[in-house]
Amino acid sequence: MKSLSDLEKKINSELTTKINDSNISHEQLYLSIDNEDLLDVILFLKINNDTKFKQLIDITAVDYPENSKRFKMIYLLLSHQFNQRIVISCLINENEVVSSLTKIFPSANWMEREVFDMYGVKFKDHPDLRRILTDYDFKGFPLRKDFPLTGHTEVRYSEDQKKVIYEPVKLEQNYRNFDYQSPWEGTKYIKEKTKE
Repeated sequence: MKSLSDLEKKINSELTTKINDSNISHEQLYLSIDNEDLLDVILFLKINNDTKFKQLIDITAVDYPENSKRFKMIYLLLSHQFNQRIVISCLINENEVVSSLTKIFPSANWMEREVFDMYGVKFKDHPDLRRILTDYDFKGFPLRKDFPLTGHTEVRYSEDQKKVIYEPVKLEQNYRNFDYQSPWEGTKYIKEKTKE
């Protein structure tokens, strides 16, 4: 396709029932779809001669804990031939399973494992869905908004036991009282108002 508007018209005419919303912004086409239609839309975009989105750039998610559909799955595709990018998104519930793209794009393997590790989103028919960035015994999902900033456990080497140990997080440093007025001085500089 020569232009993004032509591409948008082509996709909307071919996939009428599968596209919830489409718009062009920042020289990219954004599509909103349902989770059930993911494989059909991705296959169409990859195989169709007018689109040729042959490269999967990334898969990620965004956490909206206040929404009934907590996660927004985002897929970024690139067409080298037409030098065009497309962003596909779908909303899913917390325990909803998403179809794996590993049979269409083998590179999706690591990307889906990362989303699973960081957000806890599960992928159906994934060949090796296990943690990739955190430890195997890690509790929780670090990129969820309800995950504590300090985590639940810490890993350290114990000189006494001569091995790596896991223990609950202890905040060694006392909390400080910041006044946010001066980056160079502490709270001692607060001036009294002069009486006139």
